[in-house]
Amino acid sequence: MAKKRPQTKAGKAGQAQVTSGEIPVVGAREPCPCGSGRRYKACHGRAAAHAVTELVQRPFEGLPGECDWVALRELVPAATVPLTLKAGLPEGVPSVTLATVLPMAWPALRRDDGSVLLALQNDSTSGDLARDLADTLQRALEAEPGTPVPARRVPAEGPRLQELLDADAPFAPEVHTGFEFWIPQSTDGADPEVAASLERANAAAIPTVKLTGVDSAYWCETPDKNHLRWVMPYPEEKLLDALARLQAGEGTSLGADTRLVGSFRAHGLMVPVWDLPTSMTAEDCEKPAAAFAERLAAALASDAPLTAEERRARGGLTNRQVTLS
Repeated sequence: MAKKRPQTKAGKAGQAQVTSGEIPVVGAREPCPCGSGRRYKACHGRAAAHAVTELVQRPFEGLPGECDWVALRELVPAATVPLTLKAGLPEGVPSVTLATVLPMAWPALRRDDGSVLLALQNDSTSGDLARDLADTLQRALEAEPGTPVPARRVPAEGPRLQELLDADAPFAPEVHTGFEFWIPQSTDGADPEVAASLERANAAAIPTVKLTGVDSAYWCETPDKNHLRWVMPYPEEKLLDALARLQAGEGTSLGADTRLVGSFRAHGLMVPVWDLPTSMTAEDCEKPAAAFAERLAAALASDAPLTAEERRARGGLTNRQVTLS
């Protein structure tokens, strides 16, 4: 067996050390900013890990559009949503916009005009993603215009998004083909780092389209086949029963050469996934998805015990579940 490395008691000679103040958050395998010479996860990151709050399984519960929050967090490369604050916009902040991701993985950005971009696809440090995002949002509202907001360990007693956002405001994601929304149209040119990050992000983005006829269903295109990924708000056990009833009767099909292949589990919700032929566009999915939604509603309403065939179908669906978060 490999021997454990002894933990050093002091930083390397000549290495700058942080002796006071808050230790910045860095990657788990990066050197700790305190200067100890150890990796962050074995030094101050260890204390941060012990300080996390209890994991919140459904961090977006209670927010309008919970299913779309999950989709934008886990499935959609490029999208934005205007956010409405309960207390209204502070002076000097013309708008607050949720974005899937920002350049250089910034948690948030206060633009030159005072507007705020809040990134959804960032690591959680407290165990409660809604608390982490609320902390970032509050700091972004107070940041100097033209500056990004860095990551930090979030106090366990801080507010959650549900306390800051207007629950009656609509949540209407706009899916983009790329990340050009990072750069305001009024800007003549982008920072070279931002431009390079934009180019890399655009090259890696999977083409994605939100269906209009059903809630929280997203078509995406990949080289070998297309997919439909549909975030659903129903309790997992009830949804599995309903899908099993339909699967046993071939009721999960969305058309020729389509197949329900399994599901993701993300932030307390289930995300069934279909394989689609490469010729099937997002527009082609609209009618079959609407028809499936009607069949699913009927299956969810049934309380009859599952048949042997339906139980086998349910076992297959359960075995093909993947937990994202």
